[in-house]
Amino acid sequence: MKNIDLNVKIGNLELKNPVMPASGTWGYGLEYITEINPEILGAVIVKGLSLEPSKGNPHPRVVETPSGLLNAVGLENIGIKNFIETRLPVLSKFNTPVITNIYGKTESDYTELASIIEMEEKISAIEVNISCPNVKKGGLAFGTSPETCFNLVSKIRRKTTKPLIVKLTPNVTDIKPIAKSAEDAGADAVSLINTITGMVIDINTKKPMLANVTGGLSGPAIRPVALRMVYEACSVVKIPVIGIGGIVNHEDALSFIIAGASAVQVGTGNFINPKTCEKIISGITRFMKKNKIAAISDLRGTIITS
Repeated sequence: MKNIDLNVKIGNLELKNPVMPASGTWGYGLEYITEINPEILGAVIVKGLSLEPSKGNPHPRVVETPSGLLNAVGLENIGIKNFIETRLPVLSKFNTPVITNIYGKTESDYTELASIIEMEEKISAIEVNISCPNVKKGGLAFGTSPETCFNLVSKIRRKTTKPLIVKLTPNVTDIKPIAKSAEDAGADAVSLINTITGMVIDINTKKPMLANVTGGLSGPAIRPVALRMVYEACSVVKIPVIGIGGIVNHEDALSFIIAGASAVQVGTGNFINPKTCEKIISGITRFMKKNKIAAISDLRGTIITS
């Protein structure tokens, strides 16, 4: 087969293929350009941005675990205005959509960020991290209840016309009502999963190996959990679902698409090999040609459970 259709649509945003780096694992989109051409990607998602620069958590804040990585970076970033002034002009020269990931401590943080981004033509879409502490709720994450999710996403939706992706936390009892609440609030897509909370202890010092004590577990160790949650989310929403969690090769990516995902994000895999996204795109193309599949959409949701 000569013509393979890898196109994916998220809201009114068209991606040339379903593969993109996960927020926080590709810096601001420029750190990897000596290793991989951003123009081969479906989109570039930059690391989480806040209203003001943030230093993140104290060191040590990254530790390897079996088949995974535990991090407590704390969303260190240069702030939205600095990003727009210094990184976006260079990043936008590539023929690839730029998606900004945002986070805040209060609803007003999120809505102000959305208002700023709405004015930037070179930013194609917004991914909203709702796994951050909600100060007004005593530390409860916005993404841990359908009500807080709906309220926040509704308010962000009113501030922007750009495609809105809501990134969900796995640290919940049931992902389905939260995914549905994001859809009901006006999200154009949901992405999941974010990291799973974990910890590691040094038995010699008897101290946690992260200064923050706990951190977010990512990598192949969490892939079965991520795949299950993506499958569950796909069963209750009609909007696109973007799968994240331990994807390091094209077989992993295809399993998420077969489970119902429209696209995938690659996180820890980028640290293992900077060319992971490129290899996944090539692998998907080979698989489709070999199996005479004309469009990636023909694979989506084809899981057989009985």
